[in-house]
This record gives sequence, C-alpha cells and structure tokens, in this order.
Amino acid sequence: MKKYLLILVATTLLIGSAKAQSHCGRLTLGTGLLYENGWDLTLAYEYETKYHNAWEFFANGYLKWDKCEVCNHICPESFWHNYKSYGFGVAYKPCVSRGRNHYGNVRLGASAGSDTHKFLGGIHIGYEHSYVLKGGWTLFGQVKSDLMIKGEDLFRTGLVIGVKLPLK
Repeated sequence: MKKYLLILVATTLLIGSAKAQSHCGRLTLGTGLLYENGWDLTLAYEYETKYHNAWEFFANGYLKWDKCEVCNHICPESFWHNYKSYGFGVAYKPCVSRGRNHYGNVRLGASAGSDTHKFLGGIHIGYEHSYVLKGGWTLFGQVKSDLMIKGEDLFRTGLVIGVKLPLK
C-alpha cells in the first residue's frame, strides 16, 4: 500500500510541475543578411498562445551598404553611412509544423517606420523554424521577405538567425 501511495504522490508532483511552452513570453534577438547588400537586426517580444502559435511585437533596423567610390571596396565609411531604416510592427505566427523539440511558424506581419527622411510601411512574410534547448532557450532560423512601401528597396529577402530567451 505504501508503494502505491508513494507512486501516486510522485506522479502528482511530476504532473503538477510539468508544463508545456504554451502561454509564455520570450525576448527575441535576430540578425541576418538580406539581398542586396543588406543587414537586418530585430529585437522583439514574442507571446506564445496555444499550440505554438505566437504574436510578435518587434523593432527592426536595416542597413544597406555599398562599395566605396574612392577605394572600390566596402570600407567603414561606405558601410555605416549609406541607406538606413527602422520600423516597429506586429506579426502573427501560426504554427505549421511541430516535433519533439522543434516547431515551424509562418510569419505574417506589418510595420511602420522611417528611413530618417520619409515614412515607410512594410508587409512581412516568412518562415521561422525554432529549436528549443534546455532551460527554455530557443535558437531560430528565419527566411524572410519584406515588401517596403516608399522605401529605397521595394523587396527585401534573406536569412536571419537568432535566439529567444524565456521571460518568467
């Protein structure tokens, strides 16, 4: 009888302490390269809902570099002092694939921002695949395509990698 009672108590404690990764917030930092000669940096807060679907609220910075006219190479002057833009937006990420410690989301969103001269709007579409590590940390890779309204680049597409840190 003691054996069954001990098993019952242990099972109850394990079930009570176990939790899925649903309904949690994460701080996300991602960076990547976009075509043509673009660098992307995104800081976001992601709130996960049921079944790994998520809402993402993000701030995004974009830098487009060019070759230097004097030396015909990419130098610090031509890298940092070319076209820049920033934006703030929201994206909905429905889950389309799930596995034991990984899942994939389609990313659909919109943003508004500026290139320091005029207003920019953006429509964002992409696919993100996340790998969950011990402690709730998550590594992700993202294929993104952005349609920028009134920007120097109409289409931006590329790869982004990053990390998601759990907020508890």
